[in-house]
Amino acid sequence: MTTSSLPRLGTLAVGGILAVTLPFWVGDFYQLHLAALIGVYWVLIAGLNLVVGYTGQLSIGHVGLLSIGSYAFAILVGRYGVDPLLTLALAGGLGGLCGFLLGLPSLRLPGFYFAMATMAFALIMAELSLAQGGLTGGGAGLPVPGFEAPFDTPTGFYWLVLLVAALITWMTWNVARLMWGRGLIALRDSEVAAAAVGVPIFRLKLTVFTFSGVTAGIGGALFASLQSYITPETFVFELGLFFFVCIIIGGRGSILGPFVGTVVLTALPEMVAPLAKLGNFFYGLLLLAVVLVVPEGIGHVIKSVMARLQKKGPEPKGLQPDIGRLAAAVRRGMEQDMQRDIQRGHAS
Repeated sequence: MTTSSLPRLGTLAVGGILAVTLPFWVGDFYQLHLAALIGVYWVLIAGLNLVVGYTGQLSIGHVGLLSIGSYAFAILVGRYGVDPLLTLALAGGLGGLCGFLLGLPSLRLPGFYFAMATMAFALIMAELSLAQGGLTGGGAGLPVPGFEAPFDTPTGFYWLVLLVAALITWMTWNVARLMWGRGLIALRDSEVAAAAVGVPIFRLKLTVFTFSGVTAGIGGALFASLQSYITPETFVFELGLFFFVCIIIGGRGSILGPFVGTVVLTALPEMVAPLAKLGNFFYGLLLLAVVLVVPEGIGHVIKSVMARLQKKGPEPKGLQPDIGRLAAAVRRGMEQDMQRDIQRGHAS
């Protein structure tokens, strides 16, 4: 462990302690609900960040995968009585399968057309959830049961979300810091150069997109349980744009930046609640300010500030030459040159 990593580890430890103990010092249950919502969003965005932030694929339709996980949880637990924790895993698997099937043809398309394909998928899922009334409840929607003890209380559910979010974050962090992450960034910067050094372009894209489908399915199950009732209007297309913007504002190619973007953009509507009519104005103003002033994202600013606040060791002093020894060396050199000149004169 290096000395430079100690401040970072200390910050992570403090953040972890605050997150775990949040139910004990939070003001009310609504604030705890907001914290759980941030965690649920982050479960999806953490996986989407590998697609958008690291691979550079413009996916704006992950709300469709979110709705699949939500309806799967509501139907399996509410109608068939399947264990909620088992259904949480099943929702992740179903989201991964749908992500794989969606990515198999669409990831071969160029960036803009891939974005349009994901948008079309989100719109199709919205229409299907509305049309299949016998399965999804149609426009009336479905009630969603909660988890069993010890996750049947607001505090217990928050800890469940925190546990899942921490696991997903750890997985994405390991992917980003190892050779996979370097391959993703190389693919994002130049597919031609990445292919030239042996990076399997399509397989890497498909694997990462499938993983983002898993996180979207899990996030959808948690989201449905948190909302307690879902309808097709719950999964509006703007929610998919929200996930995408969180990554852009937070900054691509990092884990911390999109997380901060998720926290800020989720809490922002509550911060300007007294000015509800201007909520979209503040949202747009923040997006414009970040794009124009800090195009690298909020995460870049945080990293720069943390780097400046880290304690640095004493600056090395400049080299102080020994003038006396330098002068003596110069004199000896001059004397040796004179002796060589005299010897050459005698020889001639």
